Amino acid sequence: MANFRKNSNCPASQVLLGYQTGEIALRERERVMIHLRFCDFCSSELEFYEHYPQADEKVEGADIPRPLLELAEALLSNRHKDFSVLNELLNEPESIGI
Repeated sequence: MANFRKNSNCPASQVLLGYQTGEIALRERERVMIHLRFCDFCSSELEFYEHYPQADEKVEGADIPRPLLELAEALLSNRHKDFSVLNELLNEPESIGI
């Protein structure tokens, strides 16, 4: 199970969605069908899409609130080991709506 992930041979998620909805060309559909025989990850992704259909509408992104962005950046850059940064971010409840 250690190799359960997409690799460079896997079709993009949009291609798998197109396969599911029949919106890709026949040649591409055949290529995906062959790939699915050998790739458990893509087969699982396609099964996920079958159980949880994706919305056709475009969803606009929203800006992440500044304090949450700073917290995420601190965590992702391992600055969380410097607790002063986290304490500073967490001790400003009025800026995050608490």
